[in-house]
Amino acid sequence: MSPDLPVSQVGVSFSREGDLGSFAEGLADPASGRVVTADDPVRVASISKLVVAIGVMKLVEQGKLDLQSDVSRWLGWQLRNPAFPDRPISLQMLLSHTSSLRDHDDQYAIPLGDTVQKVIAAPTSWDLNHGPGSGYFTYSNLNFPVVASIVERATGERFDIWMRREVLEPLKLDACYNWPTCSDAKVARAVVLTQHGKPVRDDLGGKRPDCAFYVEKGPCDLARWKLGENGALFAPQGGLRISMRDLARVGRLLLNGGTLDGVRLLWPHSVERLLAPAWRFNGSNGDTDRGFYCSYGLAAQQIPTKVAGCSDDPAGDGAVHVGHAGDAYGLRSGLWIDRAAGTGVAYFVSGLSDDPPRGRSAYRAAEEAAFRRSLQLAGLDVPCSNRRRRTKADGKVTCRLASGLPPGRVALGTNLREF
Repeated sequence: MSPDLPVSQVGVSFSREGDLGSFAEGLADPASGRVVTADDPVRVASISKLVVAIGVMKLVEQGKLDLQSDVSRWLGWQLRNPAFPDRPISLQMLLSHTSSLRDHDDQYAIPLGDTVQKVIAAPTSWDLNHGPGSGYFTYSNLNFPVVASIVERATGERFDIWMRREVLEPLKLDACYNWPTCSDAKVARAVVLTQHGKPVRDDLGGKRPDCAFYVEKGPCDLARWKLGENGALFAPQGGLRISMRDLARVGRLLLNGGTLDGVRLLWPHSVERLLAPAWRFNGSNGDTDRGFYCSYGLAAQQIPTKVAGCSDDPAGDGAVHVGHAGDAYGLRSGLWIDRAAGTGVAYFVSGLSDDPPRGRSAYRAAEEAAFRRSLQLAGLDVPCSNRRRRTKADGKVTCRLASGLPPGRVALGTNLREF
């Protein structure tokens, strides 16, 4: 198969009240030939951060955390940028990528037995030119192992266990960070992530992985885990396994101001704080990654942004959406809500290449196509870009790449970065 053709793609459209429609094409497991469905769990990459932030806001409401304090009080050691030793770092800075932490050689993947404190001690983990509190944005996965370590310290529990009981289960989601807390039934339905025809993540063969976290030395034994020392173990930055149907429920929670099917997880003011911009590009106050990040809240992106240098309207319709994108291991994903319309979409495309064709925006053609198709499930009028032609199928007008491919097959691709 061409590296620019998806192995699987799934999308769900939803409103405040429930699902509006879905599509699912391709294979969840190419080796076995198992067909993908909207109920199959997939590693959704950085959408994981948004769900972590929901958990953090629950702890803020309970008075166990706050967004403005120096997080050193929970970590048990001083978190400081060595170039700015007098500037404290808050949870809001960590969640909004304005803490001055920086990724370097994927150091945010910290193996069992190592600690977040040790990794952060390296000067390469910091922006030595822009300190915390300056309002300078650079997307960094390393923020979230720190956040997960804080969650462990504040709750006295392992991050993935607390998230399962306090966030995922109340929403009736069979989901997990890495695999230890998912049910056997969900593990058996895992979507295998592939690139160039080879599995790169979650090739489980229907069984739990022998080791569900990163180990370099010593046994894969959680008896070695120590509270609050390594929040990276369960990949808070990208390791959430969740189906698109369940991810749509997270979107509905946000659309409904923190309530889902009669269960209140957050109060409306917490949802507002989560989704409101904490940073907005002004031309010089951050790295937008070629116009991709231009407005960001507490692990939530706001799109589109009408500022020079920004190109963050993947749907091309100008409608305001808030949520998060994901990109890792041949997958592109998105959870986006339109609060004015009361609708949203959750989608992923897998099996993509390292360097996909770019779309009309800073997003790649893969996610633009999945975003648009998911919006159309809600009956929304989404314009075709000049790279697409309009086609009619089952009495509905749809957009697809003008490539001669059959309907449902589009030229796509991705890279390996977490975001």
